[in-house]
Amino acid sequence: MSNNQEVNPSTNTVQKQHREEGFGKFLISKVPQVTIFFWVIKIMATTVGETAADYLNFHLHIGLTNTTIIMSALLIVILIFQYRAKRYIPSVYWTSVVMISVVGTLVTDNLTDHFGVPLILSTIVFSILLALTFILWYANEKTLSIHSIFTTKRETYYWLTILFTFALGTAAGDLVSEDLKLGYLLSGIIFAGAIALVTIGYYKFKMNPVLSFWIAYILTRPLGASIGDFLSQSSSKGGLGLGTTGTSFLFLIIILGLVVYLSISKRDSLQRSSQ
Repeated sequence: MSNNQEVNPSTNTVQKQHREEGFGKFLISKVPQVTIFFWVIKIMATTVGETAADYLNFHLHIGLTNTTIIMSALLIVILIFQYRAKRYIPSVYWTSVVMISVVGTLVTDNLTDHFGVPLILSTIVFSILLALTFILWYANEKTLSIHSIFTTKRETYYWLTILFTFALGTAAGDLVSEDLKLGYLLSGIIFAGAIALVTIGYYKFKMNPVLSFWIAYILTRPLGASIGDFLSQSSSKGGLGLGTTGTSFLFLIIILGLVVYLSISKRDSLQRSSQ
């Protein structure tokens, strides 16, 4: 689904209408159009977030705490590049998404493994935090559209929202597949079905595009987690046994190929479509 219809002004109009409050400058949109490429890379990034976190933690024997510290530091570095960018750069943007996917997964894993927080409680807490972020974002900016992100403040709300969607998705995905014992495959089918219903609601019944986008965005996280676990976990645990290494590298290669294509073609550049 796409919410391109929400904001599609010329670059000059964008610069006039979206001046950065409190920072004395304006920004051109630094997020991609919502195309099929967006959703494919997003789902793969969420899958990598699940498998890469497990790979770093268990196979490299770094440990959950050290893995979290290292990946959080790397996330901060890449977000600095993202914030300093003056436009949407596919490689920087999608690296940020992959990194925040890994960190979001690690946040939930830490709560579960180190602090013994039940997955149902993590799901509830992250749902509340996500809802509060949406409320504050809308109260201050009067929009939740990702194509209205032309200021540093809105970009901060955006990345905070994404972090909570990944943490929530990890908790919800594990809750359904493990605690409720539905298995990775059935869990993936359930979340894919929910996304399909949202897609039908958007295209068939004219469901609000911003609402449709964020519901689908949230649901792709547990979908990606279920896919990642189904591919990587052993057959005794209900998976295909490809391992976290193979699954992570396979999806990273596909993501890299798509990002290179988008960098060259500009197919998902918001500015390109509005000219």
